[in-house]
Amino acid sequence: MVLAAGGGSRYADGHKLLAPFRGRTLITWAAEAAEAAALDETIVVVGETPLTDVLPGSVTVVPNSDWAAGIATSLWAGLQAVADYDAVVVGLADQPLIPASAWAAVARSHSPVAVATYEGRRRNPVRLARSVWALLPTTGDEGARVLMRNHPDLVAEVPCAGDPADVDTVADLRALS
Repeated sequence: MVLAAGGGSRYADGHKLLAPFRGRTLITWAAEAAEAAALDETIVVVGETPLTDVLPGSVTVVPNSDWAAGIATSLWAGLQAVADYDAVVVGLADQPLIPASAWAAVARSHSPVAVATYEGRRRNPVRLARSVWALLPTTGDEGARVLMRNHPDLVAEVPCAGDPADVDTVADLRALS
């Protein structure tokens, strides 16, 4: 599940997920990495910005009409769309340099919560077993971080290759280019 519903308000040059980065849009990088991990399904949760034209045709697009209320609403929109799964792997659309191998490594964990680490730092993607979904916030601008903070005993770290830098501003994008 790629969370791509945010407004990108700190990005001053159009919507950041549509910004070109190394020949593709930011959202395309994240969606293609998730897709290349060869999990059961790739879901992209979207807000008001139309992204369908830049997404791989094989992804499932899930709208979140309440996207402005925070990332928790996007996480729950995606979870409601995957009612038949025992776990989900969640990443963010503004992290173009997280490779498919990170998605796959986190997915292989059997921990209730598995989080990718890069040089010892926790970042995305995060695997969430169905058994912990009820512990996730339903509102606000935090998702799995709240769960990991409140239940550290449920969390396993998964060392991953890649660069977890995210793009919030034009300067962030320039720094990665």
